[in-house]
Amino acid sequence: MTNTAYYKEYGITNPAYMVMRIGGKFIEKYSAKYMTGKLIDIGCGEKKKRPLIGKYVESYTGLDHEGSLHDKTNIDMFGTAYNIPVENEYFDCVLCTAVLEHLEEPQKALYEACRILKRGGHAIYTVPLFWHLHEEPRDFYRYTKYGLRYLFEQANFEIVELKPLSGFWITFGSEFNYYISRLAHGPLRYLVKVVIAMNNIAFFALDRLDRRINKGTEKWTWAYMVVARKS
Repeated sequence: MTNTAYYKEYGITNPAYMVMRIGGKFIEKYSAKYMTGKLIDIGCGEKKKRPLIGKYVESYTGLDHEGSLHDKTNIDMFGTAYNIPVENEYFDCVLCTAVLEHLEEPQKALYEACRILKRGGHAIYTVPLFWHLHEEPRDFYRYTKYGLRYLFEQANFEIVELKPLSGFWITFGSEFNYYISRLAHGPLRYLVKVVIAMNNIAFFALDRLDRRINKGTEKWTWAYMVVARKS
């Protein structure tokens, strides 16, 4: 899958169109700036982020647990975020997207990521603030920027970037899309798809306008992107 194919998978009628495009663009941007050498993707699933990062690193190792519901042919190493089966300082960089909210002990997972990361290496995380329940019952936490800074610094990371990935409108619009997508069956499915597509265009424009004229719109971000350096 190329990066073009990655974005195409989340087309204009997809409820996740806005968040996946924004998240993907920032993963590409920060990967080009901070990622190099041997990478581990913690909680890799189907390794959908590989097209966004692969050209910046020498090797890409996907880690997931034995009970993963994803296609296991995409998993290179079996383990958990608490127990990664490699020696200390084995990897040059870490990717972990939309995983911390599903861990009972996120601090323990950050200590483990720090253990396997080389000194001076970087880790990229995406972490939600406002998002609906998902992958239940394994959905435990939401995070503010203050909580994230505390957790990462306690795990011996230095925060390099802490980026809100949207303002109010994309957060609200994406959740509205997910809400109405439940109606996308039978004769209503085509109408719902049209409404979602229109929302994706309108809320993208509103978010950009809002962030140009108002400060503090990050108070309603759906997620943060964290770039942390092992100190």
